[in-house]
Amino acid sequence: MPERKSASLRVGLYVLLTFAFSAYFEYRVIRAGSVDAAGGAWVVGLMWCPAAAALVASLLTGRRLRAIGWRWSWRYAGLAYAIPVAYALVAYGATWALGLGRLPDPVFAGTIALRFGPGSAATAFGKFLLLQATAGVLFSCLTALGEEIGWRGFLVPELARRSSLPRVALVSGAIWAVWHWPLLLFADYNGGTRPGYSLACFTVLVLGIAFVFAWIRLASGSVWPAAILHASHNLWIQEVFDPLTGNTGPTPWIIGEFGAALALVAVPAAWLAWRAARRLAPLEGALA
Repeated sequence: MPERKSASLRVGLYVLLTFAFSAYFEYRVIRAGSVDAAGGAWVVGLMWCPAAAALVASLLTGRRLRAIGWRWSWRYAGLAYAIPVAYALVAYGATWALGLGRLPDPVFAGTIALRFGPGSAATAFGKFLLLQATAGVLFSCLTALGEEIGWRGFLVPELARRSSLPRVALVSGAIWAVWHWPLLLFADYNGGTRPGYSLACFTVLVLGIAFVFAWIRLASGSVWPAAILHASHNLWIQEVFDPLTGNTGPTPWIIGEFGAALALVAVPAAWLAWRAARRLAPLEGALA
């Protein structure tokens, strides 16, 4: 079978299997109305569906499992960890500076002081950050890896066999975004604003950072940096920056994965990743 047709078959089969495997877990979350249902177990199962689909699609099409990319690079691991911190600081720093959100949220600051005291508020916050930056990110990797084995371990390399990085990022990002839509529209995985607004901001964000994810997977030849990038994003956005930001009125429309700030920052992030990817020669060299 010609390589281009083989890649198309693998991509189609993978996408079909991912959505089929995910349907049960999405149904359970939507029925419960919350991503925290069953202690978050349904979401954990959902996040490992892309990995399960990648495994089955590989076995059915003869794709080697090592093609997922298991090599380790400290350089790319460190870069993957730092990138979400950088774009979050830009987005939330602008939010705080413009008065669109308060730093810190007083309720969250009080909770941190109680959990990590005794001592000063600064000491308590330092302990909280240290815990999140170490054990928190490692724990986040347990779920992020499930998605990344599929999205960047299988889907991105197969798309890259026949497409340039912009198309790889847009196609993989669109599939990745749509996969989240049912929970966004029919459960509580949203910003609490108008559904259409949350969906639009989230989709722009995902399409933008999909360029970063695709670039780091192809540049490193490994799924690990993508998993670390995903884990770092989830940890710092959802567990640190969001709760740290107090509501001043427009805040829910600005912060988080469903607000305008990260969506706007994702656009230059995509451009920078595209520029960096232009130096990859050739992209196919990262597929082994």
